[in-house]
Amino acid sequence: MKKFYKFLCAQEMHIAKYSLGLLSLLVFVAAVARSLHYPLNWAMDAATFLFAWTVFLGADAAMRLDRLFCIEVITGRLSPKAQLYLQIINYSIIAVFLLGMIGYGIPLSWTTRFRAFQGIPGFSYSWVTLSVPIGCALMLITAILKIKTFWHAIATGEAITKREGVSGEII
Repeated sequence: MKKFYKFLCAQEMHIAKYSLGLLSLLVFVAAVARSLHYPLNWAMDAATFLFAWTVFLGADAAMRLDRLFCIEVITGRLSPKAQLYLQIINYSIIAVFLLGMIGYGIPLSWTTRFRAFQGIPGFSYSWVTLSVPIGCALMLITAILKIKTFWHAIATGEAITKREGVSGEII
């Protein structure tokens, strides 16, 4: 299972990176084409699709690698054990929010199945809205693994460095 999760994380990172690059290139080409009076009608729809998936996959990668925005002015002064408990509370709140996003994202994906893009006929908008429940499910897995790592650190008394991965290995 660990090998599969590691493979999934690597693929997620590749998809997020290449989607962001393709998104940037597509928006640039569409802007140049529009200024030359040859607009690409499908470009903004494709950019919307890429943007949605890039945001959610990138958010999971950022969470997994501890790259989310964090202000440690107050929490940095707490004891290491208190910081771990605070992290558990924080990721538990995130997990509840993600469960809600999954719960609302699945029906949203279902209701948009007949909506098509204007510039890409036959391509369902559900492919965009599916990024919400799938991306949030991936982030939920990450949050649960983080909580598990913090509980293990509390139970064993191990210190966790700032740049540790979900499974405890240093990245």
